[in-house]
Amino acid sequence: MWKRDEAVKPTAPGTPATPVAPAQHPTQANAPAQPETRRQQMGERDVVNIGKSVVIKGELNGSEDLTVEGHVEGKIELRDHVLTIGPNGKIKAQVFAKAVIVLGEVNGNVTASEKVDIRDGGSVDGDIVSPRVAIAEGAHFRGTVDMQRKGGQSQGQGQQQAQQQRPATPSVPPQPAAAH
Repeated sequence: MWKRDEAVKPTAPGTPATPVAPAQHPTQANAPAQPETRRQQMGERDVVNIGKSVVIKGELNGSEDLTVEGHVEGKIELRDHVLTIGPNGKIKAQVFAKAVIVLGEVNGNVTASEKVDIRDGGSVDGDIVSPRVAIAEGAHFRGTVDMQRKGGQSQGQGQQQAQQQRPATPSVPPQPAAAH
């Protein structure tokens, strides 16, 4: 690593100081490209953080995973990404995401296409719509849960459709009464 103090070394009086170029190691030249390559190989995604001193009012849309430690009021939409509400996060919004992990507080309805996970110390006051819901011991939840299947149909709708697809049993026509 290059340090400014090492670049110009003092010399004997009367001779000009000459800057010393830092030695380049072959792997250092490629270093910026390597982490990106590793990230792509491991399938890691970019994660954006909203710090605890940040307050957002309005609509929040994104195409990256998001961690919220601050306050958000309004609407959060991350349809194909993960939303994590950190322990300091306070959300007063409608939430739409692929997956939602709650360690802080959420006041509002939560809709996730894959999973909602309320962890120990997390709190949700609102309705949840997701095919998978996990509520840890020590978590707070007040609202309703609708665990829709991936196809968007609830269990009751699926049973009704299955009954409609079964062949109907032939009914026996009533026999005419015999005249005596």
